[in-house]
Amino acid sequence: MHQPARQDAALDVLATESVRPGLDDLDCRPTEELVRTLAEGQRAAQAAVMAAVPAIAAAADAIAARLLQGGRLFYLGAGTSGRLAILDASECPPTFNTPPELVVALMAGGPAAVQEAVEGAEDDAAAGGADLRARNLGPNDAVVGIAASGRTPYVVGALRHARGLGSHTVAIVNNAGSELAGIADTAIELSTGPEVIAGSTRLCAGTAQKIALNTLSTAVMVRLGKTYGPYMVDVRATNAKLRRRALRMVQQITGADLADSTEALAATSGRVKPAVVMLLAGCDAEEAERRLAAAGGRVRGALAHG
Repeated sequence: MHQPARQDAALDVLATESVRPGLDDLDCRPTEELVRTLAEGQRAAQAAVMAAVPAIAAAADAIAARLLQGGRLFYLGAGTSGRLAILDASECPPTFNTPPELVVALMAGGPAAVQEAVEGAEDDAAAGGADLRARNLGPNDAVVGIAASGRTPYVVGALRHARGLGSHTVAIVNNAGSELAGIADTAIELSTGPEVIAGSTRLCAGTAQKIALNTLSTAVMVRLGKTYGPYMVDVRATNAKLRRRALRMVQQITGADLADSTEALAATSGRVKPAVVMLLAGCDAEEAERRLAAAGGRVRGALAHG
């Protein structure tokens, strides 16, 4: 009967719920000083991510290995964490030309919770596992649970379900020694401490999560061969800006002039990878596609093995 109260009381001692000293007059400060204080409060986010680099690297390697075996990547979160997960997942298809089912974000309360809080959704531990079950989660998949507190029931339930199926599990949390981190195969602990606005984890904790998610998903895509050097050669050129970017990449990578680069892109339906292979290997579009297929979509491999 008293267990929920004890669990709620445990939140009170979390660093992300604590009050940062020296801010009693925050609401009275001039706006410029207020903005400076809020901006300075984000500095701990980058430091927290840098301290977690080894864990992020381990997670990236483990996730990439699953995806290379045909698996998928699932993000789960509630509130701010869920919205950041949705943002990161939604940017993978246009940036890296991934199918929409490869990286999927699930949020407590479903799509309606993106803009409006759904009462009690994050407290439903069974719902996390049910959402993954509905998507036929398997051992080749990877699941990343994101929760500033490290104890959100929806996310904890999801990771327990995933761990039981043999999926690789990752926790991204902002408090050390959390329940979620204890469940996960890989724990990414981003110790951002008390917020400028006490308990508002959309600030420093959320910033750290955003950096970590960007870093993690990008590292995974690099390991999957979605880039060539610093170039995002799997970009889906769906507008004028991206078409120009694709042309610029082909020119910069190959050293070819405007005419040859334009011709190569036209022959490959605007796709940078085969255009680059065409120009650097001196082959036609069909041969470039064959080389890329044999190399698992990796430009370096396609150039190394004719």
